Amino acid sequence: MDLRDYVAALRKRWYIVAVLAIVGAGAAFAQAHSSPPQYRAQSTVFVSIAKGGTTQELVQGSTFTQEIVQSYAKLATMPVVLDQVIYDLDLDTTSKALAEEITAENPLDTVIIEIDAVATTSTGASDLSNAVADELTTTITNLSPSSNKKSAVEVTVVARADPPQEAFAPRTRLAALVGFTGGFGLGVAIAVVRALLDTRVRTAGELEQLTDVGLLGAIPRRRGQGRVRGAVTAIDPHSVASEAYRRLQTNLQFLDASSQVRSMVVTSSIGGEGKSTTSINLALAIAEHGQRVLLIDADMRRPAIADYCGLEGAAGLTTVLIGKAGLDDVVQVWGERNLHVLTMGEIPPNPAQLIGSLRMADLLEETRASYDVVILDSPPLLPVADGAILSRLTDGALVVANCRTIHRPQVLEAIDSLEAVDARCLGIVANQVRDTAAHTYYGQPERGWFGGLFGGILRPQAPQQHGYPAAGS
Repeated sequence: MDLRDYVAALRKRWYIVAVLAIVGAGAAFAQAHSSPPQYRAQSTVFVSIAKGGTTQELVQGSTFTQEIVQSYAKLATMPVVLDQVIYDLDLDTTSKALAEEITAENPLDTVIIEIDAVATTSTGASDLSNAVADELTTTITNLSPSSNKKSAVEVTVVARADPPQEAFAPRTRLAALVGFTGGFGLGVAIAVVRALLDTRVRTAGELEQLTDVGLLGAIPRRRGQGRVRGAVTAIDPHSVASEAYRRLQTNLQFLDASSQVRSMVVTSSIGGEGKSTTSINLALAIAEHGQRVLLIDADMRRPAIADYCGLEGAAGLTTVLIGKAGLDDVVQVWGERNLHVLTMGEIPPNPAQLIGSLRMADLLEETRASYDVVILDSPPLLPVADGAILSRLTDGALVVANCRTIHRPQVLEAIDSLEAVDARCLGIVANQVRDTAAHTYYGQPERGWFGGLFGGILRPQAPQQHGYPAAGS
């Protein structure tokens, strides 16, 4: 993935990042807001020698005090001091627990001990700091060497703690910012990981970048009309989807300047990607330009053309292949008089043998001689080899890819299956693409299910012609 892919992944899954950032900020704010306030108060103790008659004695005393003052500071968090503090203040705690609330530090090159105490109340913090300072002076005096029953070290509380005005914790704003940052980072990580693990193709642009095979068309998703199959070009000729099929027909004309594509297989990687619908509408779009088109249902596993077109399907391709009827006897005219359809007929027990038979190749040669364009709806490429075999007998294959269901490895494997048999892949047709324009050829918005439900009430609709083109003989 490059930088553009990471940006696209974040744009696609921005809601994950937003939700986790908000949840993180909210959780941190709630946790901080529910925590008890913390106050800190500080008292200061000064340590000096008790006496010094000469300059030399003063220097020696000062050096002694600086060397030992750090040890005195550590006494502030020891039971010898804190047990008496607990007794004096009548605290319900232990010296070990209380030591976590006390900090005694000796600034560098000084004989000063700064005692910080933390409590949940302002006065509690100051009382605790002062009590520790008082008890520390007593303890140091008792532990220091003495001369003539008088301690050699003198300890004085030079600054008593005052009750602080504000609590130093919790800092709700900082906690919320930290929670927001953490949630944001977690959301970004999840979005990127999902993008790395997600192999589903979702846009026509992803298909175009996936392979060197050209993207010949992008058929938009028909919101609220997902069950409408078959001839959308005939049912709703001014829809976005109908115009997309016409653009596909136009792109096919420019596919090869040296020779026109006259026969093609329409297939897909797996089932349910819209290959039969694409076959029907592409045939209609080509027939609109006056070319004689023959649409053949060559899917001997699950034929669908007869059902989608509303045609009789008892006799068709298999009937011709086994010699029970001639081509002209079973071909049906559908819609425009230059659009003919050869349905599947009876499902054979040996589709692969019929597809690869010499009679099938001869039949395709016969149809190419009689029609300007021959379109075959074949089975998907990955489950069976019928589509790849038929592609070798024609000018190539159009691979339909459903952007709601297909995965990248499946598309690549389907194209590889064509290359493995030296068949030509004419291009990819992206189906069920999200319609960002949302406008038809005449500028009317494509209505979703919500718009379709209330559109008739809110504004009058022009009458539309529904139904399939009438079948001819």
